[in-house]
Amino acid sequence: MSAETATAPRILVIGTGDTKADELNFMKQCIEASGGSAVMMDVSVLGDPPYSPDHDKHAVARAVDVTIAEIVSSGDENTAMTLMAGGAVQLARQLHQNGEIDGFIAIGGSMGTDLALDVALCLPLGVPKFVVSTIAYSHLIPPERVAPDLMMILWAGGLYGLNSICKAVLSQACGAVVGAAKIMLASRAAAPAIGPTIGMTSLGSSCLRYMKTLKPALERRGYDVAVFHTTGMGGRAFESIAGQGHFCAVFDFSLQEITNHLAGSVVSSGADRLENAGARGIPQIAAPGAVDMVDLPTWQDLPAKFSERPFHAHNRLIGSVTVDADDRRQVARTIAAKLGAAKGRSAFILPSGGIQEWDMRGEPLYEPEALAAFVDEMRKAIPAGVEFHEIDAHINGDDFVGKALEIFDRWVEEGIVPRGTPVKGVAA
Repeated sequence: MSAETATAPRILVIGTGDTKADELNFMKQCIEASGGSAVMMDVSVLGDPPYSPDHDKHAVARAVDVTIAEIVSSGDENTAMTLMAGGAVQLARQLHQNGEIDGFIAIGGSMGTDLALDVALCLPLGVPKFVVSTIAYSHLIPPERVAPDLMMILWAGGLYGLNSICKAVLSQACGAVVGAAKIMLASRAAAPAIGPTIGMTSLGSSCLRYMKTLKPALERRGYDVAVFHTTGMGGRAFESIAGQGHFCAVFDFSLQEITNHLAGSVVSSGADRLENAGARGIPQIAAPGAVDMVDLPTWQDLPAKFSERPFHAHNRLIGSVTVDADDRRQVARTIAAKLGAAKGRSAFILPSGGIQEWDMRGEPLYEPEALAAFVDEMRKAIPAGVEFHEIDAHINGDDFVGKALEIFDRWVEEGIVPRGTPVKGVAA
């Protein structure tokens, strides 16, 4: 066993010690009982905890060049906690860069959760992150605030003071973050070398299924391929990881979350969908998979504006309605503008024969005139600096996959995408 794996994982524990000292001390005990070490950060503003934190509120304030007195006099609790959140982010980032923490956990109501989400976003992918929150899974939390590998648990019975229910939740959370950190430390040295990572998007494997051919083809070329399910949080994770620069290239072929966002659906990945890879200069090949649909919760009544539109119930959680020709033209213009802002190489494949499984003749979402409107607007809107490839094929067909690989292989030859290490004995 290496020295690293023999060391107890150090878990940064964040909370307001003046109001939640009992809970935080209980968490410290749980972390230590699980074989970890707790690094306590206090983000109180008005009071002081009845224990000595490793990083007190004054250290948090100094991280953003203010004093606690200045934070107290800043005007209101929202402003005060926003300043503390900025300090917690700076301090947590520095602790990680210095190799002083291996994981992170925080507790809070809406205030503490607001701060904790910022801290989780500042830590790199792979650092275990756990938030115990009274608003876990709530629509109060916008998708762009959620780190791609964040774990959350509802803080049931945890509004004020310890009790048996609260202890059960806190002990699960602490055990989970310690266990995750232990596995991370143990696997880091043993992890085999893998090729550059490609990010790919899809809407399940029935609505869109090109990944079934593309993923093994790219793996044979020596790439690690991560496929993201674009049902709101999947697209959010894709954008967050792209923004951190983890991908060598992206195959962003399911842009349906853009339509969701424009239509006001809760199945959203945020306003910056199809922006982060381009902002980082990551080579991107895009396609309009499923942009003719809006996803909505099946367990709610359809909004009045969609009540007469073709509808497909995917399961008891999610269903889809089509958008009309005018909305599809707006989606086309939005896609074109986002691609035009990219700093790196971009290509767009337009499969004029269809863009998702249920838009074919005989399927419930078949609307050829509306599809034609989208195709027409896309031709007009695509910027001159974006490679444009229109193919007379369906997005789920072999011709689409062939065109995507043709563009990618050319980019590899041109040095735009780093070359992978092909699997020995298997032709690419």
